[in-house]
Amino acid sequence: MLLTPFLYFIERGKGEAEETNCMNRMKNLFTLLTLLLWTLVACSNDSVVDENPDNGRTDIPGNLPVQNVARAIELIDNAVECYFSGTGMAMSRYYNPYTGSRSSELGSVWMYTSSIEAVNAAMKAMKAGQARGETALYDSHFNRYKELLVQLYDNLEYYAGTFTLTSYTQTKQWTVYGVNRGNDKGAAQVEGILNVYDDQMWLIRELLESYHITGEKRYLEKAEYLMEYVLDGWDCTLDEQGNPLGGITWGPGYLTKHSCSNGPIVSPLVWLHEIYKGKSDEVTYGYVAADNSRKLRTEKKSDYYLNFAKSVYAWQKKYLLRPDGVYDDMMGGSDAPDIQYVTIDGERYRTGSKLRDRVGPAITYNSGTMLSGAADLFRVTGDAAYRTDLAELTDNSFAYFAKPDATKPGCYTFDISGFCNWFNGVLMRGYVDAYSAHTAAVSCIEAFQSNLDYAYENYQYKHMLPTNLLVGWHKAEQNKNNVEGMFTFAFAAEYAVLANYEWSKK
Repeated sequence: MLLTPFLYFIERGKGEAEETNCMNRMKNLFTLLTLLLWTLVACSNDSVVDENPDNGRTDIPGNLPVQNVARAIELIDNAVECYFSGTGMAMSRYYNPYTGSRSSELGSVWMYTSSIEAVNAAMKAMKAGQARGETALYDSHFNRYKELLVQLYDNLEYYAGTFTLTSYTQTKQWTVYGVNRGNDKGAAQVEGILNVYDDQMWLIRELLESYHITGEKRYLEKAEYLMEYVLDGWDCTLDEQGNPLGGITWGPGYLTKHSCSNGPIVSPLVWLHEIYKGKSDEVTYGYVAADNSRKLRTEKKSDYYLNFAKSVYAWQKKYLLRPDGVYDDMMGGSDAPDIQYVTIDGERYRTGSKLRDRVGPAITYNSGTMLSGAADLFRVTGDAAYRTDLAELTDNSFAYFAKPDATKPGCYTFDISGFCNWFNGVLMRGYVDAYSAHTAAVSCIEAFQSNLDYAYENYQYKHMLPTNLLVGWHKAEQNKNNVEGMFTFAFAAEYAVLANYEWSKK
């Protein structure tokens, strides 16, 4: 299982070593020997319940970014084998490395997307390493992961379905991704509350990452289609002053407007702006005119995407930023118990959601997406206000969410209840994105590196990390060692993102 890719890695390395300079040959040889040792140890222990935490460890002393990428690959390769089954790559929600059992419960589309996130992050890190002369991991794994990415996207279609939606400006048929996996490709239930906008947003982000990494236009095309669907959910109806209410509801079947259905789309909008900057490509979209009629407007894509990024960011900052400097969960408190519709000029449209209440709790990823959004907006606009925002949010969020561990120097405790392990990874990515404009983020980033390394060096077992990185496994009750698949992929993605961060400093 793990042996094959790494033996392939070694054979490739033999043939290409002469094409590099002497320094790179030495670095790559060291990496190859280290990973070969890991592979041999891993295979010898693979069928044994070994309490030794040093079970197949990947250690590359003196080369932290390469070690981070190698550990990411290790976690991903094992996770693909443990969590996925069948030709359709059905993803079990849980796997227990002590019992070797996977759950019958399947992961949602959001959980499935975490695997794409990890593969993208690893491939991006491989490319970054290759650009800096660290070619061994790229040469061995990039094309293999490119093929894995194709398989993941192909089987993502088990979550796809088609329905007709009446929005604020139109009625249209859409093919999007439902919460739950269907029995056949394209046959998932997606009506009403069975799809949510944030699930599409996480996919848009990964599709654009895949496009940037591979250059394959199909990923861009799918990202733009889903972006059109998501922005169709923007509440463009007008308040009493004639201003758009703004905000995107959690999904087409909801009234509430969430941090998670707004913040995650800011960065992808900026990326699309960058893709089309200086090009003549246009987009036509609907809006609500001052007389409450529905009109069409045509803009250059570059302007459209950037303006939307600014609008979504501004809406979330206005309504969901708390006095203590982190973001709440959602806006609620509607007077209407259900979605309302209005007929104008013979056509039916959804009415706007006027919400009164900012509702908590503060969750790490809601601040993390706004950190990334502010960093991207600052990068493309140069507007110092975004830099101020990201600096304040970096400092405030770390003070709020991270607590020094009294027994483990350099480590910090974060809330890991519910889905927080994945949420925390989004916050870490925000710190990495913010770093170039606010170098004080370094201490925040180092906390995540310390936590991951502590878990890896003390608790790594059969190429997996425990849910609680600082506490470890349940040794007395091995049946309690189920790990969410999306957590395993999140840890791998974090390692890969940290590799890119380390290289960015050099």
